Amino acid sequence: MRSLPLADPGTPPLRGPVTYLWWIARRQWGILLAAVLCGVVLFACQAFLPYLTGQAIDDGLDNGFGPGLFRATGLVLVLGLVSALAGAVGHRYDVQNWLRAAFRTSQLVGRTAARSGAAITAELPTGEVVSAVANDALRVGEVYATLARFVGSLVAYAAVAVLMLQVSVPLGVIVLVGLPTVAAVLGLLVKPLQRRQAAQREASGRLTTLGADTVSGLRILRGIGGEQVFTGRYRTQSQLVRRRGEEVAVTQSWLDALQVLLPGLFVVALVWVGAHMALEGTITPGELVTTYGYAAFLAWPVQNATMMLQATTRAVVASRKVLAVLRVVPATGARPSTATPPPPGSTLVDEVSGVTLEPGRVVALVSADPDESAAIATRLGRFDDEAEAATPVRLGGVLLADLPRDAVRERVVVAEAMPHLFSGPLAHELDVRGAATRDDVLHAVSLADAQDVLDSVPDGIEGELPEKGRSLSGGQRQRVALARALLTEAEILVLVEPTSAVDAHTEARIAARLADARRGRATLVVTASPLVLDHVDEVQLVRDGVLVARGTHAGLLDGAAGPGVAAEYRRVVGRRMDEDTSVEQAYEGADADALPAPALAAQGPAGTCGGDDQTGGGEA
Repeated sequence: MRSLPLADPGTPPLRGPVTYLWWIARRQWGILLAAVLCGVVLFACQAFLPYLTGQAIDDGLDNGFGPGLFRATGLVLVLGLVSALAGAVGHRYDVQNWLRAAFRTSQLVGRTAARSGAAITAELPTGEVVSAVANDALRVGEVYATLARFVGSLVAYAAVAVLMLQVSVPLGVIVLVGLPTVAAVLGLLVKPLQRRQAAQREASGRLTTLGADTVSGLRILRGIGGEQVFTGRYRTQSQLVRRRGEEVAVTQSWLDALQVLLPGLFVVALVWVGAHMALEGTITPGELVTTYGYAAFLAWPVQNATMMLQATTRAVVASRKVLAVLRVVPATGARPSTATPPPPGSTLVDEVSGVTLEPGRVVALVSADPDESAAIATRLGRFDDEAEAATPVRLGGVLLADLPRDAVRERVVVAEAMPHLFSGPLAHELDVRGAATRDDVLHAVSLADAQDVLDSVPDGIEGELPEKGRSLSGGQRQRVALARALLTEAEILVLVEPTSAVDAHTEARIAARLADARRGRATLVVTASPLVLDHVDEVQLVRDGVLVARGTHAGLLDGAAGPGVAAEYRRVVGRRMDEDTSVEQAYEGADADALPAPALAAQGPAGTCGGDDQTGGGEA
């Protein structure tokens, strides 16, 4: 149990559910074997108890209180103690098998989701991935928790059949024939139960997807008045899940009822035959007691066999869903790398646009269409190999798609405009590579001007950040994400609109600190804010996805690249044609609410300026 989660969950075969379940069994064969041995000992002891009880009764009736009776009584006591010990130890192993298989499955799904990128959401609904972890992993593990008792029941059945044949051949034949017949009848319900469970699982996965999509887009739904429409869809789908659940419950109820009825009829038949044989003198009173004891005991193996059938059915259904996730081909790294990583300090070039990021330079990428510049910046991080084929990017002359993915992730870090934060200790969530000291973390927080975040989180840097950083404002989340990106100390850092959700004074401080901190290392900032552009080494202007000019911010404004480019650049950055003062001078000492219209326009895309709590750069 202490080894969970597993350091390496392994690489499973994806051919089918049975192959996958067998692979898991082989991966934890040690504790699985221990659980099976405990189950065999438990049920073997239970199988011998009725036999010894009958022997004790017959010996007592024949010889009264004597050594034979005491010996049989002592053996019953020993079997009881051994049975109790085997049951207690076996239960621990059963739980270990369950949790280990469930954790392994959950880790495999999580690893696939993490490595697949956008490919997993393109192929599967969100609910399917969530349900694979929340439900299907537990169903897969359940079969291994039941296996030991099932194998023990088979051993007990064989032992009982042998012992009953020694007591009476007719009674032994009833046991040999009757018990498999009961199990076979119960097994007839397994197929329809599996179909209905699969339908219920499908409907439940869609409901989870609908719920996740609704919650993530709640703000947008409220904005367009669509809550009622999506509430109606959720209600309809939830009723479908209820109906599918009722269908499963009906089949399950028949199975449960027959699980009680058929073994009961078996007990009646066995006792009835045994009683008549006792009256005829064919068997002794002790053997009649043994017959009844076995009749009552055999209901337990039948129940375990039924439970195993049910667990296997659920595990097969769950495994199919898990395998659907594991079969998703990652957006990157699906094919082996074919190139050696270039040396540090290599130039990063987007061949389609012509955007170039040279070593040691802080560059800004500007476009009239923010989505256009953001798309160029994003593909510099190699998030989709298929898309990369159409828009190749080279590092030191080598295609990113040909490099090992881990090497690209280590050297190139892209921080997108809408940051995703995770719950946990703030220091841990900031230091994603685990190499920073406390002073490094505090320094990154200072560079991102995020000291107020430490005040808003209880216990500061050691405090817990809630899910998605929901306790933080949009600007605070953006600055936390910026600090996280800076802490990676990446050779090449790409920042998409890193200051779009903060006010002008905060943005000015961040711009100066960011440029100084990254000076000497390749950095690309997607922004149209003059507050940031004034601090970069170079500005690259893109139009229709192609680089049209490059130079300093002042040079582009002054027409160094031509009057047409200067006019276009002024329009993009929101400067008036006749302005001849710097943005810092225009903003210096001004209240955010008193900024002139051109200055407001200079803060970037519409809706992204004016204060820390603006939603333009925060999470939607």
